[in-house]
Amino acid sequence: MNEYQALPDRQIAAVRTFNRFYTRQIGLLEEGLLKSDFSLTEARVLYELAHRDGLTASDLARDLGLDAGYLSRLLKKLELRKLLVRTPSPLDGRQTVLSLTAAGHSAFAPLNRASEEEVTALLARLPLEDRAKVVSAMRTVQRLLGGEPRPPFLLRPLQVGDIGWITHRQGVLYANEYGWDGSYEALVAEILSAFVRDFDPKWERAWIAERDGEVIGSVFIVRKSETVAKLRLLYVDPSARGLGIGSRLVEECIGFARAKGYKTMTLWTNDILVAARRIYQAAGFRLVDEERHHSFGKDLVGQTWQLDL
Repeated sequence: MNEYQALPDRQIAAVRTFNRFYTRQIGLLEEGLLKSDFSLTEARVLYELAHRDGLTASDLARDLGLDAGYLSRLLKKLELRKLLVRTPSPLDGRQTVLSLTAAGHSAFAPLNRASEEEVTALLARLPLEDRAKVVSAMRTVQRLLGGEPRPPFLLRPLQVGDIGWITHRQGVLYANEYGWDGSYEALVAEILSAFVRDFDPKWERAWIAERDGEVIGSVFIVRKSETVAKLRLLYVDPSARGLGIGSRLVEECIGFARAKGYKTMTLWTNDILVAARRIYQAAGFRLVDEERHHSFGKDLVGQTWQLDL
């Protein structure tokens, strides 16, 4: 059995169902695209020619995945309607460059406007939060099926909504990976609630790692004393591991603490969190204390790590 035969029937059915739904949503079943006399392929060719310079027929065939013979007939049809013109390529005299005529641009303009209006109407009926979810999901489909690499992450300050999201994700993560119970999620909620309530921007900071509009990591620095900063709740989502996010977050904490004049940075963790401990060790932290405890429904070994700044 090959990898394609092994696909669950429900997954195949789900994709086919979505395809039927979406083609209906954007009007692809209508005889003319966007109530015009152009087919979907003709409209796509017009779009490419309107937005890109120096295209040849070979470029279009490759980029749109079209049969060369079919594309040749389509271009001839548009040429007869005086919507496009061919000129010799300045780079290769054996090829011709395609471009829209003034009539071609005039024919494309209402198509472009109608497409924008259709998408606006499609999204406008949704709440702002749901619009963002739809756009994010579309980007994910495009990236995964198109084989594109995921964009690099960015670090930003704490925003409204992050506290609840981080609490939820940490609760789910540690329950799934270590079997911890809901008391850990409650602890995270308490720590983050206190951080927001007592936040001192001069001495404390939060960093949120984000990619594709989604939170994929976070860390917090709080003031323990005039000379001691405490690193809290380092977190990297499983979907983003291996990108160096954890190390980058810890580096940001250390740089901030040094800039503020702290002399020591401390943190508390558990020995089973091996990946996090490796990050701390690589950053120069040293283990200064261990203590057995029963928390989150498990027997654990708590550890205190310290870094001299």
